[in-house]
Amino acid sequence: MGRNLKVILFLIFAAFIGLAGCSQPIAEKAGTEKKVIEQEDKAGSENEEKEKEAAEKEEEKAQPIVVNVIEPTTQEVIRSITPVEMGYGSDNEKFKAELEQWARELARGKEATPGYDQRMIPDKLGPDGQVIKGSPLIILEEAELVESIIQASEKGGPVELPLYVTASGYEFNDAAQLGEVIVGKYTTYFNAGVAGRTKNIELSAEAINNVILGVGDVFSFNTTVGPSDEAHGYQPAEEIVNKKLVMGIGGGICQTSSTLYNAVDVLGVGYVEKHHHSLSVGYVPKGRDATVSYGGKDFRFENTTGVPLLLKAIVEKGSLTVEVRTSKEYEAQMKKGI
Repeated sequence: MGRNLKVILFLIFAAFIGLAGCSQPIAEKAGTEKKVIEQEDKAGSENEEKEKEAAEKEEEKAQPIVVNVIEPTTQEVIRSITPVEMGYGSDNEKFKAELEQWARELARGKEATPGYDQRMIPDKLGPDGQVIKGSPLIILEEAELVESIIQASEKGGPVELPLYVTASGYEFNDAAQLGEVIVGKYTTYFNAGVAGRTKNIELSAEAINNVILGVGDVFSFNTTVGPSDEAHGYQPAEEIVNKKLVMGIGGGICQTSSTLYNAVDVLGVGYVEKHHHSLSVGYVPKGRDATVSYGGKDFRFENTTGVPLLLKAIVEKGSLTVEVRTSKEYEAQMKKGI
């Protein structure tokens, strides 16, 4: 009996050893199968990524390159340009010419649409000595815009309008002292009995009175005075049109512009635009006039004296005097014309 028990125990022990030996290959097989599945899953994911990238590249090729032109202050897209449709890559000269035409219209305006370019409206000295703010000079650099769009046309993307804003070239704290000394002056005369012409001279003189001209500022008579029409109080008076004296609204404002011209001419100013009448006028010597017409001929000059100036326009009975003034400190520094 004892011997049989030993045999039975031996057989049970051997069975356990056999089972343990079999379980190891099974576990190894299961682990190998798991690794194969993981590798297959990884390969499948990589293939999906490659297929996705390829699809995105195909989509990019299918979509045309676009350049969005942005207005810098509002960040609005004012135009989306598709370069290839305008000749980029096939006719670059045509592409550039079209861009230049559009940039020119954008800067200078077209018909009833104003452009981004804005002439400076100068600050003025108010009756209480406070500065009345005008508006700065704004320039859209056309060539820079065209070049930026061309550079962006290869890959697309945003291009901001190259707008340059220039404020008046004077120190705010100097304004109160600019009327201290007269550095330029001229007087012309008119018949005070002609009501319409007198009124027009008064209105235009008031418009340029107390105007502050900073260093480098460009003064525009038309921009400063504005429209000389009935809506702004101007009256009928004789004016020269095509070598003839005719009645027109605003006749007489050229006497104001001509008086101003002679007052600043003794200083070192640079003339940007100046025109003579088609007939001689009686209030200044021949060749000393500066005709103007709102929306047409203008009288423009740049303050190149090196110091800020103040314009004074004084209308008395039958006379108009324009004075150019500055501070005592600046008088010694200014560059006078010859």
